Amino acid sequence: MDTERDDTCTPRNTSATGKDGQAVTTTGTTAPELRSFAAQFASSPRGARLARRLAVRHMEEWGHPPASDTSCAVALVVAELAANAVQHGRVPGHDCHLRLALDATAGLVRIEVADAASEKRPPTARPSSYPEGESGRGLLLVDVLAVRWGTEPRRPLGKTVWAEVSFPPPAVSLSGSDA
Repeated sequence: MDTERDDTCTPRNTSATGKDGQAVTTTGTTAPELRSFAAQFASSPRGARLARRLAVRHMEEWGHPPASDTSCAVALVVAELAANAVQHGRVPGHDCHLRLALDATAGLVRIEVADAASEKRPPTARPSSYPEGESGRGLLLVDVLAVRWGTEPRRPLGKTVWAEVSFPPPAVSLSGSDA
């Protein structure tokens, strides 16, 4: 995972209990142009839901209301990656990890979901052979919503699946112009 850009920001650590009663440890940064958030969540369906809720909450704190296109895209990508981590990357005794990094200047949100199963790589995004099936479309959605996505090994154990969602950068103020 890329954590180098967090060095210039003031870190803040918070321990809390999620709505589902699961313990959550979060870290974040406070610089307005570079924001980050990280949390550990249980490798369970409840943990995946908590990851999505935390992502929506932080997107709102960063100026993207829950109903905005950006927040909805991030929520859906987090939900899909977290569900995949829980369903396909679960290793007993190991939690999953979520990291969001918002770069307001570049207009990008990087989403990273890590699990402990290093031998299982997500398949390439392709249509399901069962169009009426209840699963098999998650990575297709990620492929559509993200400008790019991929995987990387996680040391010492596991993998990280990441995706980058773009959003319009803030408008530049032209104060003092003759307009």
